[in-house]
Amino acid sequence: MADRIYSIDSMRIIAMAFVVTIHTDPFRGLNGYGNMVNFVTETAARFAVPFFFIASGYFFALKITRRDPTAYLVRRVATIASLYAVGLLLAFPVFLAGTAVRASAKNEDVASSVVSELAEFVSPAELLYYGNSISVILWFLPALAFSLVFVYLFVRVDGTEYLLPVSLGFHVVGLLGASYTMFVGVPFEVRDALFFGFFYTSLGYALCAADWRPRPERSTRYLAATLLFGAVHLGERYVLGYVIPGETFADGVYTASYTIATALFTLSLFLFLLSRPDLGKHTSLPSWGNYAVGIYVVHPAVLYVLEHAGKALDATGYAVTDTFLWHLVLTPATFFGSLAVYLAILELGLYEPGEIRLPRLRRLTGSK
Repeated sequence: MADRIYSIDSMRIIAMAFVVTIHTDPFRGLNGYGNMVNFVTETAARFAVPFFFIASGYFFALKITRRDPTAYLVRRVATIASLYAVGLLLAFPVFLAGTAVRASAKNEDVASSVVSELAEFVSPAELLYYGNSISVILWFLPALAFSLVFVYLFVRVDGTEYLLPVSLGFHVVGLLGASYTMFVGVPFEVRDALFFGFFYTSLGYALCAADWRPRPERSTRYLAATLLFGAVHLGERYVLGYVIPGETFADGVYTASYTIATALFTLSLFLFLLSRPDLGKHTSLPSWGNYAVGIYVVHPAVLYVLEHAGKALDATGYAVTDTFLWHLVLTPATFFGSLAVYLAILELGLYEPGEIRLPRLRRLTGSK
């Protein structure tokens, strides 16, 4: 089985564009039609994060067939941790500066506000496990690291036959606590490794471990299933967000993240990609896929700066954030701005997989 699956590499950058779209919330709040467009776009984008978990589980299973699982896990977690650190180092000063500016504008004590914010930043559980102490957007990286650890533990005890049933059980609890709160109240955070990432990572692992590859001649069926389950996913979220509570798009946008159909939608898409491994091979998309994770770790800081620049313009009398043009431009500006920052980090040699380096004066000044 080949390590390089061009269709998955290509989908990485597409999925990352959808991740950025979720966070930029295009057209939300403009009017009822804007909310409807946002709802449809965000619903379509919800495959992206599960896709990254499935792909990680799939390639984890593929890699450990030819090497020591422990050594590979350690290296993989070290890489994820270093990426997480990059995201934190970028977001930390930006978010802290924003706190100071807001406190100053409200004539509040700046030092007190900054100290309070710092206390939240270093909360151990939120920083190391939930990944939401500084930016909630970065939650995926700790969740992925712990999800891989959970899968690894089943591999070590030779209990992979229980991997999917156990992870599915936790995921059901997660769904009850996220999208189906009308049935039962779950009194703890469920957007994490155990209740979300573990299931999708296990699903990817199980697909690879089964040593089964969907046949190319059936790719049309998998594509049709993707479209079908995508429509079901849209309908399910519409019922949960609007039909049951009796609301309309004029009232707002339903924002619950994931539902039952999310898994079916993402799984069918992943099977389609496996059935067409050379899809995108002769395009630049696989190469762009290498930058997907970099865009992810950088974009919280870039988005924060852009959003607050918009708010600053609003405060001067230019209500730009309520315009169609702002909503149209914010997503590509965040995406390509994040790509530019990440490429600059690589060019300066400040980051390599698994390692963060302090800037060198010669490199920064261009001297030899």
